[in-house]
Amino acid sequence: MKKISTLIFALLLVACLGLTACNSGTTPAPSATPEASTEPAAPAETKEPEQKSSGLSKATVLDASELPITGIGTTVATEVKASGDYKIGYIAKNTTNPYMNAQSAGVAKAGEDMGFEAICQAPSTADSVEEQVRIMENMIEQGCNAIIVHCADSNGIMPGVRAAEDAGVIVLTIGTPAAEDTFLRTGVDYYETGYTIATEMAEALNGEGNIIILEGPPGAANAIERLNGINDAFAKYPNIKIVASQTANFKRTEGMSVTENLLQGNSDIQGIIGANDESALGAVQALKGAGIEGVLVSGFDGSVDASNAVLNGDMFETYNTDPYGSGYIAAAYAVQYLNDGTEPAGRFIPFPTANNDPLINAETVDGYINGNAWFNALQ
Repeated sequence: MKKISTLIFALLLVACLGLTACNSGTTPAPSATPEASTEPAAPAETKEPEQKSSGLSKATVLDASELPITGIGTTVATEVKASGDYKIGYIAKNTTNPYMNAQSAGVAKAGEDMGFEAICQAPSTADSVEEQVRIMENMIEQGCNAIIVHCADSNGIMPGVRAAEDAGVIVLTIGTPAAEDTFLRTGVDYYETGYTIATEMAEALNGEGNIIILEGPPGAANAIERLNGINDAFAKYPNIKIVASQTANFKRTEGMSVTENLLQGNSDIQGIIGANDESALGAVQALKGAGIEGVLVSGFDGSVDASNAVLNGDMFETYNTDPYGSGYIAAAYAVQYLNDGTEPAGRFIPFPTANNDPLINAETVDGYINGNAWFNALQ
């Protein structure tokens, strides 16, 4: 009996050891369990379509009193002052677009007001992200404490972003974001701008009509965000039909040529939205060349040419994206951090927002042109 009991115990022990050995290849050790359990949850963190496409944090919209600046456009100001000898670099996409020139001017003015050295540069080849990366590397070597960049390409800028972060240099983006979160992104919320402009057009058309959309550069995060906003707004109007949606790459010449081609097969058009003022102005030229009148044309940026087009009735509306102010506010956030480590309230703080009354139409354009229009800073 004792031998039988001993045999049964031995068999049970072998079975348990065998079961343990089999499970050890599939069941992680206790220390690995938290890592395994958190991995599936990662994709669920970004639910907004526009944020998912750019890999950015969700926008944090602040009241005017919570911002480190006051005003908008040429009235922008701040009480923030540099407490050290800081160098802050700014890299534009190009020097051909007044928007970029105004953004550079905003950073330069911030340097004067806040007391830091502003180093503003742009690629010699327009929109060259490779050259932007080289400029970032040079700025790191020059001892810049912070770098502000309007990325030519979200993914292409990442080698420069990582080099800066490895060197302890904070990176802020305006408009087009980097593919991964940086210290801060500012500039307008492109989704909100697209939604607002499209809604205004739909209402003006009494909720019905055929629309052409001139998209921004394919794959650009900000262009995708704006297009999502436009499409989501129009989707709420069953009798609005988007008959064509094609890239014009933010350029006036392409806005004109693309519109000319699209009008050949879609002459019954009630509205055209250009993803920026330049492409919208190209559409205006194409409509004039075709002798077509009565089409509502909308753009974004509030440039001098677009504002004048709204003033004389060639364009229906545009949106004040205030590149001058966005350059200025980015610098203010950088100086606050360099002074005492103050972190922004979020990774994406848009400026300007709907709170700044950004719509420029027949009712508001005169006051805008003769008031705080950002392009007045370039005169």
